[in-house]
Amino acid sequence: MDLKRRNFLALSAGAAAVATTSAQPAAAAADRRERYRWRNVEIVGGGFVTGIIHHPKQRGLVYLRTDIGGAARLDQRTQRWVQLLEWVGFEDWSLTGVESLALDPADPRRLYLAVGTYTNEWSPINGAILRSRDQGRTFERTDLPFKLGGNEPGRSMGERLAVDPMDGRVLYFGTRNQGLWRSPDRGVTWARVDSFPSTGTAGIGIGFVFFDTRGARRGRPTPTIYAGVTDLAAPLFRSDDAGLTWQPVAAQPTGLMPHHGELGPDGCLYVTYGDRPGPYEMYDGSVHKLDTKTGVWTDITPLRPNTGGEAGFGYAGLALDPRKPGTVMVSTMSRWGPVDDVFRSVDGGATWHSIAERIELDVSGAPYLTFHGEKAKLGWMIGDISIDPFDSNKVMYVTGATVFGTDDVTNAERGRSTHWSVRAQGLEETAVLDLISPPWGPPLISALGDIGVYRHDRLDVVPADGQAANPVSGTSPSLDYAARTPGFVVRLANAGAGERGAISVDAGKTWAPFPGEPAGLTQTGKVAVSTDARTLVWVSGNLVPHFSRDRGATWSPVEGLPNDVTVVGDRVDPTLFIAVAAATGTAYRSVDGGRTFVPTATGLVVSQAKLETVLDRSGHCWLAGGSGGLYRSADGGQTFDRLSSVDEAVTIGFGKARPGSSHMAAYASAKVAGQWGIYRSDDVGTTWIRVNDDKHQYASTNDAITGDPRVYGRVFVSTNGLGIPYGELC
Repeated sequence: MDLKRRNFLALSAGAAAVATTSAQPAAAAADRRERYRWRNVEIVGGGFVTGIIHHPKQRGLVYLRTDIGGAARLDQRTQRWVQLLEWVGFEDWSLTGVESLALDPADPRRLYLAVGTYTNEWSPINGAILRSRDQGRTFERTDLPFKLGGNEPGRSMGERLAVDPMDGRVLYFGTRNQGLWRSPDRGVTWARVDSFPSTGTAGIGIGFVFFDTRGARRGRPTPTIYAGVTDLAAPLFRSDDAGLTWQPVAAQPTGLMPHHGELGPDGCLYVTYGDRPGPYEMYDGSVHKLDTKTGVWTDITPLRPNTGGEAGFGYAGLALDPRKPGTVMVSTMSRWGPVDDVFRSVDGGATWHSIAERIELDVSGAPYLTFHGEKAKLGWMIGDISIDPFDSNKVMYVTGATVFGTDDVTNAERGRSTHWSVRAQGLEETAVLDLISPPWGPPLISALGDIGVYRHDRLDVVPADGQAANPVSGTSPSLDYAARTPGFVVRLANAGAGERGAISVDAGKTWAPFPGEPAGLTQTGKVAVSTDARTLVWVSGNLVPHFSRDRGATWSPVEGLPNDVTVVGDRVDPTLFIAVAAATGTAYRSVDGGRTFVPTATGLVVSQAKLETVLDRSGHCWLAGGSGGLYRSADGGQTFDRLSSVDEAVTIGFGKARPGSSHMAAYASAKVAGQWGIYRSDDVGTTWIRVNDDKHQYASTNDAITGDPRVYGRVFVSTNGLGIPYGELC
C-alpha cells in the first residue's frame, strides 16, 4: 500500500505524549449527493478474538478486541456485536489492530483502546490510545511515539492497558519495547515510568497490569499494582507506593512468560504461563496462584504439558468469578493435538473439571467451523475467558475464529454437560482477498484469508453449507468467473499440490479440483478465465504464466509475459486477454486466447496493477494503478488513458448502470480531490460520488471491490479484518 506517514510528535523516552486529536476524520472533500446504507455480509467471526471483558458494574456491558478487526461492544437487545472502529480511514489502517482494551471499573461510560497493528519496520504508523466517554460511540485520540503490535506474538496477553479502579484519571500501559507508561489525565498525556526495572523480552514486553484495591481510598491512586513481564528471571513485579518503585514478587515461579494475571475475591493472585508468547507456539506452561496474605505460591496446573501422552502446550486464558471466591477458569494454548481445552475449578485450583469432557457444542451460528465433516472443536488459540460478574452461569471465551458462550457453566462441577454456542454474531473479522458478483447465480462469492471461499445467496444469512469444499481450503487469494458461461467459477488457495485450484460449474455450490497444475509451481498467485470458460490463465509469480484449454488438466507456458504480471480476460471476447506489469509500467495483449502476448502501452506510471474488464463492452479495461491513479482502455489494452479525476486508486470494479445510462457504474477505493473513500462513477470516470461516509471507512480497502451487475448502486468492498461491507442506496 502506498500510505502516507502520519506526522507524530518526536518524543524521547520518559516524555509525555501530547499529540491529541479527535479520532473522527474531517468532512469529505467530495460531494456526497446520495445516501447509502452500509452493512456487512453475514459470515460471523473468522479471525482471532484476542480479549473479552465484562464491565464489573453494569450488567450486560461486554467488550472484545481483535488482532486486526477492531473492537466491539455487545448490544444487549440484539445480542449482536457492534463494531467500534469502522470509522478508521485508509491512511490510518493500522489502528484496527487492538493491542489492549481497558474499562474504567467506576465509570461504565469510559472505554480505552491501545491500537496499532505492527511494530515492523515496513509499517509506517505509530500506535495510539483511543479514549471514549460514550462506550465507544465516539473517540478522542492520543498518538504515541512508538508502534504497537496488535497482530504480533503475545497479542492475547493482557490486559496491557489498565485503569486505576480508585482513581479513574490514572492509567498504565505495558508496551512491547518501551517499558511501562503512565497517564495521569485519563489517557490524554503519557510518560514513561522510568523506575520500572524491566522491559521484558524484546517485541513482547509487558503483558498485563492490574490493581489490588484492598485498603485503597477512593479518589487516590491505588498503592498496590502488579505487572506481568516477559522476563524469565522475574516475570511478576509489584509496587506498593502507587508506581513510584517496583520489586519482583518474592518466591515467584520463573522460567516462563506470564500470559494473564488477576486478583480474586479469595485474596489469591492467579497467573497463567507459557514458555512462549503464543498464539501459534507454546511447548510448556503452568498455572500458579499466590496467597497474598501468606506470600505462598502454589502450582495449580490442571494438566501438565509434556507428561504421559501429552505434547507440549501452554496456558493463556484466565477468568475469576467475583461472586464465588475460588472459582477460576483457565485455557490451554497451542495444544494442537488433541485440541485446546478450558478447565474450571471451584476450590482455588485444588481440583479441576475439563469443559471438553462433557460439552454440547453448537456451531450452527457459523457452519464453516465444521470444515465439512470435522467434529466441531472447542476452539484453538483460546487467549481469554470472561465470567459474567452478574451471573455465574454465563461465560464467554474467545478463539482464533469465533466467540463461544454458555449459560450453564456450573453444570461442570455437577458432572453434567455444559452447553456452548457461537456468540460472535455481528462480528465480521475476515480478511477479504477477492470478490466477484457475476451476472448470474448468487449476488456474491468471496475469497477470504484462513477460512476459504463462500457463496452468498442472501447477504444477511450465513451460508448454511459453510465454506467451499473439494477441497476445503485455507487462505484463498483469487476468484474469477466466465461471464458468458453461466455457473462457471474458478478459485485458488494457498495449499499443497493438487489442492490449489478448483472449478465450479454451478456458481459455487459444488467444486472440483483442477486435475493438474503447472510443473514447478510453488506459489498460488492469481487466476483469470475467458468469458466462454475455455481458457484458464494462471499467474503464480514463481513461474511464467501458464494457460490451460482443458479446464486445468494440462498447462502450457504463456509466451511473451514476465512472471510478475496481472492478467484479466475480456468479459465479451473470449480470445482477448489483457495484462499489465507494474514493475515496468508495460501493458500486454493477447488475441489468441491467452497463448501469446505482445507488449502494447509502455511508460504507465503505477505502483500496482489491478485490472478489471466491463461486462457489456469488448475491449474496455480499467487499471487501478495505486499512487499512479486510475487508467482506462477502450481498445483492448493497446492504449491506456489516465483519468485526471482520480488522484490514486487501489481497486476498480463495475456494477449495474444507472437508469438511463449506457455505461456500467464504476466503483473504486480511491483518493478523489484529496479524500480517500469508496467512490462511484456513472459517466465513465468523468465525475465521482463518494458513497461511503466518515463513519464507514473500513481502514484497508485495497484488495477488491465489485458492484452488483443486477442491483444499481450496490457495492461490495474488501477489508483486512472488518469483513465484507456492502453499501446500498437508501
